[in-house]
Amino acid sequence: MSSTSVALAVAVLGLVWAASGLAMALLSRSTVSAIALTAAGAGTLAATITQATITQATTTGASGTPGLTRFLLVASWALAMPLAVTAYPALQWRHPVDAVALTTVLGAGILATLQPQSQPVLDATGVVLGSVLVAHTWWRLERAHSRARSALAWLAAVGTGAALIGLVVGFLTPTPAGAVMATLMVALLGPAMLVGATRPDVLDVRVVVVQLVVVAAVLIGYIALFTLLASLLEVILGRPAAVAELAVAGALATLPLPALRTALRGVVDELLFGLRADPLDAATHVAGSDVGDPVFALRAVREALDLPYAVLRVAGESVASSGRSATSTTTLPLTLGADVVGELEVGLRPGEVSLSGDDRNVLALVAPLLALTARSAALAAALQESREQSITAIEEERRRLRRDLHDGLGPRLSGIAFTADAARNSVRTDPDAAEALLAQLRAETSTAIDEIRGLVYAMRPPALDELGLVSAIRQQALALRTPEGTPLRLTVQAPPTLPPLTAAVEVAAYRIVVEALTNAARHSGSDTVTAALSADAGALTIEVHDRGAPRRGRWEAGVGMSSMRERAAEIGGSIEVGPGDTGGRVRARLPLSV
Repeated sequence: MSSTSVALAVAVLGLVWAASGLAMALLSRSTVSAIALTAAGAGTLAATITQATITQATTTGASGTPGLTRFLLVASWALAMPLAVTAYPALQWRHPVDAVALTTVLGAGILATLQPQSQPVLDATGVVLGSVLVAHTWWRLERAHSRARSALAWLAAVGTGAALIGLVVGFLTPTPAGAVMATLMVALLGPAMLVGATRPDVLDVRVVVVQLVVVAAVLIGYIALFTLLASLLEVILGRPAAVAELAVAGALATLPLPALRTALRGVVDELLFGLRADPLDAATHVAGSDVGDPVFALRAVREALDLPYAVLRVAGESVASSGRSATSTTTLPLTLGADVVGELEVGLRPGEVSLSGDDRNVLALVAPLLALTARSAALAAALQESREQSITAIEEERRRLRRDLHDGLGPRLSGIAFTADAARNSVRTDPDAAEALLAQLRAETSTAIDEIRGLVYAMRPPALDELGLVSAIRQQALALRTPEGTPLRLTVQAPPTLPPLTAAVEVAAYRIVVEALTNAARHSGSDTVTAALSADAGALTIEVHDRGAPRRGRWEAGVGMSSMRERAAEIGGSIEVGPGDTGGRVRARLPLSV
């Protein structure tokens, strides 16, 4: 691979940098960094064009200016590109560290640009610029938050990867091929800065930063240790080491790698993302906190495990959450026995793609407590919904009573008052008219009394308080007649005493039985009906069976059937209505306690 390939790779680098910088500038993202990146790319392209022109001039015997190519490259790589990295993702200079970094980068870059032919100056400024850029980017990565941190993570990940691959390739193949590979890797810095500035959350790149830093450190350590062992062998033996001897040295160099990798993983993870809690201490902290409140329970989980986000869901609905949404999350089901009562979704910490085994053990220990919290939250929500329904039903009943009193009983009582006034006015002058008015007054009063009884009956039949459920049913059956005028013959089967019934259950049972008896009297074609009441397993069972001719097919639901179903549903009961082999049958089960 010739120098032409290297020049082509440098041209590609300049083109990629310039295109990335222009895209950032057009999108109004990281303006200062975008301008500097565009300048670095344009300068690199100009340098390759100038070098190509010089090469062509040399071939044809003309004169060229080689110093211009070097000047453009030094200005692009030692001034423009370091400035782009320092000002990324936003130029900051108020903090002393930012001010020192910016001043050092500008000073070193200008010095190198003014003396592009001095190799000692270029070497010294290269060391200074590299050290400052690495230290400043690391410092900002630790201090930054949210979007800026993600953008810097993209730059750090690609920069570390490019440096690592460039180092390995340059070490193994110090030829034009290695230079081409290293140049193309450095070109990726431009797209990385573009992605970090525009869509930093498209991928959680933080885990790549940790892995690349660890791999780079381990690889450099291995190369250094292997080189040291190989040199010692050569010094001890007085000759270059043989292949077998180098293989032994390589094997020895690999022995400390696992421990070094583990130690570096923890150190880098802690430096970048902070210290994390011990799993046993975390479980103890969560178990000792107030898990009755979902918000406190989630906060305890987050604090114990140092998680950025946690949410508790029941039936797909969020019950409580804590922290800010994370890019990467994982979900764990919460079970009580064989029932799944909810799920816990937690955000992964920066630098992780999954929860560690210790973290999962902690969550497994506290999962039953969180499941109880989820169940309590679901029951509280159900109770609140039931309470709202009860309040709504009470308000609807009050509205109905107000309407009945205002539209029915109110005008009638007003009429009674007017009739009484008219009777009083005519009692001396026209006794006969007064007597007629008093008779009318008596009739209207009786009608008003009947309406009041109707209103009271609508709220709760008085017979239930006076006679009890069974006797009230018998009394109501005495008033029922078949279409032919035959009295309905009712047989009530019930134990001597029923268990105590709540007012709601007693009224619902009475209404269902009376409605079933009314339907039997009207539609069964029989005057014989049996009503059976029994209580067992916490429920009151009601069966009403007429002895009419069998009616095939499905019954069409009317007002009566709908009323029975509504009354059963209101108190959490169930009802079955339909034809039987010997007549119609209504069977209902109502809970004893509501």
